[in-house]
Amino acid sequence: MATETEALRLVGLLENELVRRRGPIDRHNDYYRGKHPLKFASEEFAKFHGERYADFSDNWVQVVADAPVERLTVTGFQASGEVSADAELWKVWQVNGLDADSQLGFLGSITGARTFVLVWGDPDDPDMPVVTFEDASQCIVGYEPGSRRRRRAALKRWQDGGEDYATLYLHDEVWKFCRPLQRQDKSPQMAEVDEELKRWRPRELLTEPNPQPNPMGMVPMVELPNKPMLVEEPISDVSGVVAMQDAINLLWAQLFTASDAASFPQRVIMGAERPTIPKLNSAGEIVGKQAVDLAKFQVDRVAWITGKDARIAEWQAANLAMYTGIIETAVGHLAAQTRTPQHYLISAMSNIGEGTLLAAETGLVKRCDQKILWLGQGLREVARLIALAKGQTALAEALRSGRVLWADTESRSHAQMADALLKLKQLGFPFEWLALRYGLTPTEVADVIAMREHEMEADPVAEITRMMANQPGPPASAAGPEPDDDEEDGNAALG
Repeated sequence: MATETEALRLVGLLENELVRRRGPIDRHNDYYRGKHPLKFASEEFAKFHGERYADFSDNWVQVVADAPVERLTVTGFQASGEVSADAELWKVWQVNGLDADSQLGFLGSITGARTFVLVWGDPDDPDMPVVTFEDASQCIVGYEPGSRRRRRAALKRWQDGGEDYATLYLHDEVWKFCRPLQRQDKSPQMAEVDEELKRWRPRELLTEPNPQPNPMGMVPMVELPNKPMLVEEPISDVSGVVAMQDAINLLWAQLFTASDAASFPQRVIMGAERPTIPKLNSAGEIVGKQAVDLAKFQVDRVAWITGKDARIAEWQAANLAMYTGIIETAVGHLAAQTRTPQHYLISAMSNIGEGTLLAAETGLVKRCDQKILWLGQGLREVARLIALAKGQTALAEALRSGRVLWADTESRSHAQMADALLKLKQLGFPFEWLALRYGLTPTEVADVIAMREHEMEADPVAEITRMMANQPGPPASAAGPEPDDDEEDGNAALG
């Protein structure tokens, strides 16, 4: 049991680290949303054109981040020693809406380098724990010294209304704190007054104690890192894309500027005085001369040039194709560095065979398989926490060495998949394994097996014949040739 002083000390340590992480997380989220400041421009270009392209971005960060997320789909959890997925765990997953929220969590891990999952019991429904994916900007897990897996404490910090809230999770108890939300527009005198107010204080809870016991006996928050390292921090997939994204945005800005100049060809007049027009007073009398507005020439595209030696020359337009070629090369570098298929980024690819496309996606498939390895460790621990929240200690122990079931990360056509599964069936693979390989969830597989059993009961002879032939049953219209008249007479006689 921790004292209030010890709990506040842990909150302060974890909060400081959380604040330190916040900068890169916010930056990567901004880049994912397309909020890109113009970088790498010369001082002259930034001075004259920086504001013009402030809201423009050719956002490749979002494509790179979304590419693996659409292939990361959890389909179930299987405890050690079991041959099928746990139906109760899958029910908890679906009731908590994690089919959709897990995609948000995986995206947060890819952009922010990590995401978190919080498991806690529901006093109104002990059989249905509350499971939520949490953003890396609000949560942090502290580990035991020298360990990357043994969780010592976890903190969730967020704002609501005019209050800051913090919840500290320990092995044996949970502390809840709050404080007034700090305002940045106060005078120095008021800021000094707020020094005392901004300290964390225990929340006053009417229906539960504070601190309250943690019945699970372990920190109920799990970290899901992206590209974890042995010593350093995990790496965001976005961090390596930002610099090239900035370069691509600058190239587009320069292309637009050159295109704008090329749309009004730049000409020079030599051997003539600058055209002038009379300057009149209020009475209409000529009182002098004034230079013609050259901007009017650009719009009217007509100019009267006097002088026997006057001539007009024109500057050559910029080669805009040079910019598009460099941009395409930069996008190709992004594809190679992030293992994102070229056809995800460059639309010029066409008339490509299916086998070639599968080969082009090999890098993305391997990238997804690596993420499944990293995410699977944390999600297995989440499944264990769910079992502990339900009081199922034996199941929780079996889940420590269990596994997470995922949908296939490789994209295949139905024809290819059916052909491969048929060959595996001929080798002796069981139907349930083949159905999972096809991409059905364990729940859907159970439904299909029940349908097969129903068909067997309805027509056992036809079903056994079909299974022995290893062929799909024929439709009713193709059950066989129509009998001739002699056969009908014979059948009538036998009847």
